[in-house]
Amino acid sequence: MPKRANNEGSIRRRPDGRWEARYTLGRDPGTGKQVQKSIYGDTQKEVRQRLQQVATAIDEGIFVQPSKMTVGQWLDIWQKEYLGGVKPATVVSYGQQVKNHIMPALGAVKLSALHAAPIQKLYNDLQIEGLSPKTIKNVHGVLHRALKQAVILGYIRANPSDACTLPRIEKIAIQPLDSPDIEAFLNALRGAPMASLFTVDVFTGMRLGEILGLQWPCVDFTRGTILIDKQLLRPRQKGDNFRFGPLKNDKPRVVTPAPFVMQALRERRREQMEQKLRAGCAWNESVFPDLVFTNAVGKHLNYNIVQRHFKQALKRAGIPEKRFHDLRHTYAVSSLRAGDDVKTVQENLGHHTAAFTLDQYGHVTESMRRDSAARMEAFIRGLKTGR
Repeated sequence: MPKRANNEGSIRRRPDGRWEARYTLGRDPGTGKQVQKSIYGDTQKEVRQRLQQVATAIDEGIFVQPSKMTVGQWLDIWQKEYLGGVKPATVVSYGQQVKNHIMPALGAVKLSALHAAPIQKLYNDLQIEGLSPKTIKNVHGVLHRALKQAVILGYIRANPSDACTLPRIEKIAIQPLDSPDIEAFLNALRGAPMASLFTVDVFTGMRLGEILGLQWPCVDFTRGTILIDKQLLRPRQKGDNFRFGPLKNDKPRVVTPAPFVMQALRERRREQMEQKLRAGCAWNESVFPDLVFTNAVGKHLNYNIVQRHFKQALKRAGIPEKRFHDLRHTYAVSSLRAGDDVKTVQENLGHHTAAFTLDQYGHVTESMRRDSAARMEAFIRGLKTGR
């Protein structure tokens, strides 16, 4: 038999039916004997994959013996080596959760000794400090993902965060504009800054980053469509700049808005050409060219400025304070009430599944079902009368 490569290990099936992979970490300097460790799993494929990952970590010099590694050390390794496929903004968010919440409470704990109780205490303490259930869920998500990778590598046998209980997240009721409010809002936009941006958004439901990142080549006036394939991302930490990034679900979409929206975009293009003529050599779109919505000298719009003008428009319309994101809800509810099916609304909004759309706007579809039942009742009564 050929000799096994260094750290390759061996795999066998145990008498209890589980699979075991053994690998060598080197030799004990005191005894000279080989130091061997085991990985356990329910299938041969599972332990083989884990063994390969451990061998790679050993070869790359990033492997730390589980018995000596702290939670903090593992989180540092995990962030550096195992987030390659994660969006940069998400990596930053993970780092903030680790630094601000997980490290102070659990960083010094030995990884192999970590169990559910201290993790649960962390979540309970965060709730006492006033953090929202959603934030605590985000903290749990980061820790759970890091510990899951530790299980895959064989550093720990099970994920201790699985046994923890999270505070219940109360679903926040959406606050779309109703028909009278939409009319009042549009009237308040006449002659106001960014009127075209708000008009387009209330009838397309684009996220703020999506509409700020919209470029003219993505607007097809011939076909009457808009391609939404990116978003303008604001800086997440000091030293960052605005940049284009992928959509929330990484899936570009093409929407066919009402002709009213396409006409608003034509008017916006004429308005922008007039701004460009007035600005002359001061016009500057070198960083983000061809943006549909810009300031008076061609630069991208700032999130905070857009939010401020939005709140001012609401105030002029006499509408209670809302979030910019409520324009997205307004579009969704208006589409459903206009008769669009859930699948169409899901695709136009860029939701991952129609089930998510139904969950978000179930109260609207319930109302539509009652209206449908009333229409059917009227139809049946008409049949009886005719008979």
